[in-house]
Amino acid sequence: MKVAVVGATGLVGTKMLQVLAERNFPVTELIPVASEKSVGKEVMFKGKPYKVVTADTAIGMKPNVAIFSAGGSTSTEWAPKFAEAGITVIDNSSAWRMDPTKKLVVPEVNADVLTPEDKIIANPNCSTIQMVIVLKPLHAKYGINRVVVSTYQSVTGTGVKAVTQLMNERQGIAGEKAYAHEIDLNVIPQIDVFLDNGYTKEEMKMVKETVKIMGDEKVKVTATTVRIPVMGGHSESVNIEFDKDFDLAEVRNILAQTPGVVVVDDPSKAQYPMPKDAHDKDEVFVGRIRRDETQANTLNLWIVADNLRKGAATNAVQIAEYLSSKNWL
Repeated sequence: MKVAVVGATGLVGTKMLQVLAERNFPVTELIPVASEKSVGKEVMFKGKPYKVVTADTAIGMKPNVAIFSAGGSTSTEWAPKFAEAGITVIDNSSAWRMDPTKKLVVPEVNADVLTPEDKIIANPNCSTIQMVIVLKPLHAKYGINRVVVSTYQSVTGTGVKAVTQLMNERQGIAGEKAYAHEIDLNVIPQIDVFLDNGYTKEEMKMVKETVKIMGDEKVKVTATTVRIPVMGGHSESVNIEFDKDFDLAEVRNILAQTPGVVVVDDPSKAQYPMPKDAHDKDEVFVGRIRRDETQANTLNLWIVADNLRKGAATNAVQIAEYLSSKNWL
């Protein structure tokens, strides 16, 4: 199987290569794609060097699948060209997520919406992915009315420039900034640009994407997304109001049996999910599971996942694995 990775030299693209290798995806030929300035550079995959090529060259090499992680403008321009050439595109940008003609997929939640005709498939936002994996089995059992989520998001979600800013500030080095403010020893309650309604683009992504993935307009979501000086994963405090009452032991049991979810919830031993424990892992970790005592049928919990893996690279590779298992690539 020929696999193109578009944006292969970036933070998520590099993680894509790592995940493809670790999961032994059946890559017979890797086609790394990046911008003109990176053409000719080499990336390593399973101990072998592969030369970076342009998107145009990659299309001519006829990959079976192209996994994009090169930003919205690149995806908007090139994904249709790959698709027209009969190449299945799995896109990690926000370009196609809310397009009603494109599927937005978290394999554990809604892989069943995919068909052989889907040539551009959207990978959801990192903070949405980890939340819907936990919400889906609870919605099936109790019916979700409303979700209130506050996120605590890693600088790796912004990219290499943000990681460099954090490390420079930590060491007292002046340098280029990814954020309008210092991030070390600080918290920035803004991810992406502000919209006319006072919410950020990131917050509205969580609202709209959750409804699309869950396939239920009844699920109401409100979000506050926050950048924190952490690397390794995104954390979320989630308050869920159900139609029906629940038993806490049953909730824990449902989540413990959900594929891709690990319950870490023993307050007596100070055990709960933390970004450093989720780092470089594919699972979504959930803990601090407790009843909201101010309102009927309402649950509080805490969700953590590695945003570069399950929040991006791993989810995209899992989509490719699903398509491959159906012989659709």
